[in-house]
Amino acid sequence: MILQGEDDMEVVGEAENGEAAVSAARRLRPDIVLMDVRMPLMNGLEATRRVLAADPACRVILLTTFDLDEYVYAAVAAGASGFLLKNVTAEQLAASIRLIATGEALLAPSITRRLIERFAGGHPRPAATHEALASLSGRELEVLKLMARGLSNAEVAEVLHLGQTTVKSHVGRVLTKLQVRDRVQAVVIAYQTGVVEPNA
Repeated sequence: MILQGEDDMEVVGEAENGEAAVSAARRLRPDIVLMDVRMPLMNGLEATRRVLAADPACRVILLTTFDLDEYVYAAVAAGASGFLLKNVTAEQLAASIRLIATGEALLAPSITRRLIERFAGGHPRPAATHEALASLSGRELEVLKLMARGLSNAEVAEVLHLGQTTVKSHVGRVLTKLQVRDRVQAVVIAYQTGVVEPNA
């Protein structure tokens, strides 16, 4: 109901459980899926994996009641592009969808810190730096580090004194070289490989 009132959005389908969500996504091929973490028959993590396996261009935003939900961390690896707590306002929800549609990543602030700690400290760090990191230019590495600190394209542009279009190009090349679908996965690589350290 909230989203139907937005002029630039169309709700193409709804589903009452994870299995139905996967089926609907395959049939309707939406640009963005709002996925509940906890659902009957199939949880949001598995449903996210299946939706993205069938349509890698789709973006999934997970909605969760608890910012410490274990599924949230695992869903990063499954390819989710965003996470929101269910107490967001209607305006925040609509704005978040628009943000994801532009290729940005979205993490509720309370989730971001735990996400970083989990991937940086809770997982064994690879012995060798991610091989694709070596292909990044100095400027692209700078952009990756700022992305990992949660900065938007506009904020990166301000810090580096660059135009937003230039930053968007750098971000695109970072994602291409790292062979990841969006900023969330790029940030995970940055922390896992030690390019960025928590609290640094």
